Amino acid sequence: MTLFAWPRTAAFDRVVPKRKIYEYGAVGSALKERFVQQVEQITWAYKLAPETVNLPATKTVKEIQVFRITLKGTELDRDVLKAIDRAIPFPLIFELIQGARIKVAATYKRPAQNPKNEADSSHSVTGNYFETHWWPRDILRQTLPVALDMNGLYEQLLHHLIPIPSRPEESLADAVDRVEQLQARQRQIDKITARLKREKQFNRKIEINAELRRMKAELEGLK
Repeated sequence: MTLFAWPRTAAFDRVVPKRKIYEYGAVGSALKERFVQQVEQITWAYKLAPETVNLPATKTVKEIQVFRITLKGTELDRDVLKAIDRAIPFPLIFELIQGARIKVAATYKRPAQNPKNEADSSHSVTGNYFETHWWPRDILRQTLPVALDMNGLYEQLLHHLIPIPSRPEESLADAVDRVEQLQARQRQIDKITARLKREKQFNRKIEINAELRRMKAELEGLK
């Protein structure tokens, strides 16, 4: 997992009023309260676009936006990130700031496959959020990965967030799907492990143990 140095030519540095996110991100009263409690400020920090990073746009990725969110505390509800993603039609990379610490988070955001019409083409599909651990804010950053176009850059940025090694010739979509399967298997394993601890009958313990071994084998295969 890597923290990248965004090009100075891409600096945008505009504060985004929360009310704009409420307006375009379908934010209800309960979520507004989380924004108030958890978010100090939202800054549109960088705009990665053909004119700022010298890479051609593609049909799926015309620009990538970097949003910096200054937190009031140590936690941020992922529904807050989802609301911002809904409000902004471009792929987003989030930098979360908490005191002297920073972490990066993002979801794989791509256009819906079957929009109702041309005007609907901005509708996007998102999934789970991937994130780094916390770093010191003054950590040395790395230069952006080499890419041929904006889509390639976006895929490289997300591959650095995905918490499993890439497989040869594996697409980003397949890697994301594999992570989601892995997370689902881990949840199943946690439930089975809890069931095993509660079970008193020896024969049932043997059956549950066998099921647990199968699930763990599947988990290792996904890794």
